[in-house]
Amino acid sequence: MEALRVARIGKPHGIRGEVTVQLYTDEPEARLSPGAVVVREPGTETQDQATTPLTITSQRWNKKICLLGFEEIPDRNAAEALRGTTLFVETPETAEGEDEWYSHELEGLSCVDETGEQLGVVVELVTGPAQDLLVVRTPAGEEVMVPFVEELVPGIDPEAGQITLRPPEGLFP
Repeated sequence: MEALRVARIGKPHGIRGEVTVQLYTDEPEARLSPGAVVVREPGTETQDQATTPLTITSQRWNKKICLLGFEEIPDRNAAEALRGTTLFVETPETAEGEDEWYSHELEGLSCVDETGEQLGVVVELVTGPAQDLLVVRTPAGEEVMVPFVEELVPGIDPEAGQITLRPPEGLFP
């Protein structure tokens, strides 16, 4: 099992321990529903306050902002201590669908164009409301954001450690 980054905690909301979250998942209703357990530091063995799992007790929306409540966080002071914490959920090793990918499956893959020219390495998959973006670090150290759509990303071969890109003119330096 891999840990999938799903959210980052923002500021407290109210006095009952709710927090705002910046979402990194396209399925917040499923992954951050009441009863779900999230971890703060995946892979750590200690059970101190910084690494213990959190159980979600409530999820609601205030305009376009997702708010979460946790069983272990009773008040605003405890919520303030979580600010900036990244939350993870356990996921299967690979996504279920043929055209579905988790960020950990793509990060580190080499990107080439259709002629085989090296364009860079995937450093992150940014999920967005309209489309996802691949963040590719070029050999020169620049980061280029490539819309993760079939027209621009025609091939992914995780066994070969490679993604084929069809970037528009001028996207890569």
